[in-house]
Amino acid sequence: MLLALCCALLAATVLSAQNDKADNIIGTYSAVNGSDPYRVRVSRSADGTYLAQIIWVKDKYDKDGNVYLDTKNPDKSLRNTPCDQIVLIKGLKYDAARQRWGETKVYDPKRGIKANVVVTFDGPKTLKVRGSLLGISETEVWHRE
Repeated sequence: MLLALCCALLAATVLSAQNDKADNIIGTYSAVNGSDPYRVRVSRSADGTYLAQIIWVKDKYDKDGNVYLDTKNPDKSLRNTPCDQIVLIKGLKYDAARQRWGETKVYDPKRGIKANVVVTFDGPKTLKVRGSLLGISETEVWHRE
């Protein structure tokens, strides 16, 4: 009985340590796509995966004062999403063995495409977000605020 309790406590401690490392990604980041600065908030979803959503863009309005919308989204139901509320990544999972997040897609609102994504830390405050599609990869760097 005591051995089973010790094993359960050890397993809970290991799981908690893994969750702490996985949760290191949570926060607000600034980035630039081409010449367009934006901010992203990474949060933990109820299912334990992570979500990255744009929360600010420098040029939110077009010349007529209308908010830019996600008009290129392949999901027609999301095409009225304001540019400062677009979800870039959802369902992001942490791989403790590789110390990276992945197993989902990243959305590029400028092109209206989704690509496989791998996210890693490159220093304590810098995330590398690498999207790959059909053998072509592109990396953006997000800086923790």
